[in-house]
Amino acid sequence: MAFKVVISDPLSEEGIYPLREAENIEIDFATESTEEELIEKLQDANALLVRSQTQVTRELIEKAPNLKIIGRAGVGVDNIDLDAATENGIIVVNAPDGNTNSAAEHTVAMIMSLARRIPHAHASLQEGKWDRKKYIGVELKHKTLGIIGLGRIGAEVAHRAKGQRMNVIAYDPFLTEETAQKLGVKGGTVDEVLEAADFITIHTPLLDSTRNMINADAFKKMKDGVRIINCARGGIIDEDALYDAIESGKVAGAALDVMSEEPFVGHKLLDLPQVIATPHLGASTVEAQESVAVDVSLDVIKFATEGTVRNPVNMPSIPTNLLKKVAPFFELTERLGKFMAYAAKGKVQQINIKYAGELSEVDVRPLTRNTLKGFLSRNYGNHVNDVNSRYLAGRIGIDINEHKTAESKGFLNLITVEVVTDEETRQVKGTFLGEKLGSRIVQVDDYAVDVFPEGHLLLIYHKDQPGAIGRVGTHLAAENINIATMQVGRTEEGGKAIMVLRIDHSATADEIKEIVDMPNITDVKAIDL
Repeated sequence: MAFKVVISDPLSEEGIYPLREAENIEIDFATESTEEELIEKLQDANALLVRSQTQVTRELIEKAPNLKIIGRAGVGVDNIDLDAATENGIIVVNAPDGNTNSAAEHTVAMIMSLARRIPHAHASLQEGKWDRKKYIGVELKHKTLGIIGLGRIGAEVAHRAKGQRMNVIAYDPFLTEETAQKLGVKGGTVDEVLEAADFITIHTPLLDSTRNMINADAFKKMKDGVRIINCARGGIIDEDALYDAIESGKVAGAALDVMSEEPFVGHKLLDLPQVIATPHLGASTVEAQESVAVDVSLDVIKFATEGTVRNPVNMPSIPTNLLKKVAPFFELTERLGKFMAYAAKGKVQQINIKYAGELSEVDVRPLTRNTLKGFLSRNYGNHVNDVNSRYLAGRIGIDINEHKTAESKGFLNLITVEVVTDEETRQVKGTFLGEKLGSRIVQVDDYAVDVFPEGHLLLIYHKDQPGAIGRVGTHLAAENINIATMQVGRTEEGGKAIMVLRIDHSATADEIKEIVDMPNITDVKAIDL
């Protein structure tokens, strides 16, 4: 029986060529179908290929009894109910690399258009004007390009900027000195990038930590006359702050392919002559459209013939007998990983995960993937999942090691997550105490604690002296921050100690700084689990 593939959104004909040429593959187009007609076509379909138009809802998935794989010809899978797909045993694949070159080229085109004011000059000519003096631009040679986010696209932009003989300074939470040297860029903090750059381009996902990261305070740190480019995600730049910065002369110009709300026709930024904008065209090239369609087509063929895929998005299947043993630890491992993402300082080189007690007798690979998902999610958000977490960790140069031991120091099970960076080694230990008692963090570094791994935590390192705990509590009360629970730990009287506070809402940078400045406080980490 043929493997039936339904295509519900327009895809490049060249992109689906592999499907046409494959043996035992039947293609059914539903690009003009209503939802009812699509559901009818999916009754005997094994695969569904979409772009962003088709909404693959739970209802649609549950009415497709033979569906085994869903392919998204692109990166984002917001239009696909991943939970419903996973629950119904349907694997979802995407094309994470297909638009990298297209997005990088569009970014460079925006940089050059901004530098030479090309759109404005063209519009002036169309109005019958010949005003050469009005549109004098600037050269890119020897200017400094600041890149925030040095993933696939950011790295490609860096390559092209070097070709324009620009100096490049970049921030990425996982940028190592070795990678920076290989790319020919200088690594720096976000503030160092903001302060040094003549042009700043953004290439990060939109996360809680990156939303409005380019705000009024960030603009104050930039050079006068800086130029801003965003071809990544709307919402990373505070658009009101950008408008004010342009109006004040702080920012000489901005090139935007994305905005927080799209379509952004009529936005006040478009009224400014210093702004050029395009309607989210980063991946809109013939080649990119073909590439993403080819990628998902090849994955569908691989699944139909071999039962495996290259770019899975949702959770891989776990044998039922193994799932029963490891499922209680999923939440714990993800939160231990996320805890260490906040706690560890420096460029991560190695993550060591030790499984002790009853876990030493089972296949712990699903838990390792889940731990890495938690660790990477602080910077990758929903772009990281149980399937790609180990791949992503390896791609950014993190060495992953698993260890098992029967010795669990009095616990039925004990999981240790150790992170080694270029500055320090930190670790956290956790255990699962059963359905009624749930999970606990039982040790942070060398300090024994008993902490629920949930909510908003403050991890405070201090010298074990009278008054330290009281000062912190008084300060939080003054800031109207309620302490839900508190744990303290020390290795010896009068020596180093920690406080782990669970508070009702996340602490701001200013609130944390005031704690850091208190006597005998050595470090403070705000951890949101």
